[in-house]
Amino acid sequence: MTWTAPEATRTTGPLTGGERETLTGYLAFYRSTLLQKCAGLTGRELAKRTAEPSNLTLLGLIRHMAKVERIWFRQGFAGLSLPPMYDPDKGKDVDFEDLSPDRAPEDYARLVEEIRLADEVAAGASLDATFTWRGSVCSLRMVHVHMIGEYARHIGHADLLRERLDGTTGA
Repeated sequence: MTWTAPEATRTTGPLTGGERETLTGYLAFYRSTLLQKCAGLTGRELAKRTAEPSNLTLLGLIRHMAKVERIWFRQGFAGLSLPPMYDPDKGKDVDFEDLSPDRAPEDYARLVEEIRLADEVAAGASLDATFTWRGSVCSLRMVHVHMIGEYARHIGHADLLRERLDGTTGA
């Protein structure tokens, strides 16, 4: 039986509410949008390069966002010492280049788990809480804003990749 990315329920960002609800709501919106863009595709389809010569694929975006979630929330904000998610000896873009359609279920599950763990470390923490990352003081607020921007940028890529793959378009 061939694995396919599961259907994803896309959340919506709030139109009213406080700062925390807005930031967490829109981050959830973009996270669920990426999962929705991948829904129904096999590992092979997720790993297919549809915009050559670019190395971007939907599976690469899944792997990249899992890494970014881990770096900013758990390693940065929570200060956890975690091993690299992907082999650093394979280069900076290993999350985009070292793809295996057979590992797609694990890569997808890793993103879902990193999202859960990110939410867990941020829950209840003040948006004003700070940490030092690469010599700069950062706040949890900035992490949320950065992650919203990171997802928004890559959702644009995902839109184009999915359309090139099977013609699926959508908001």
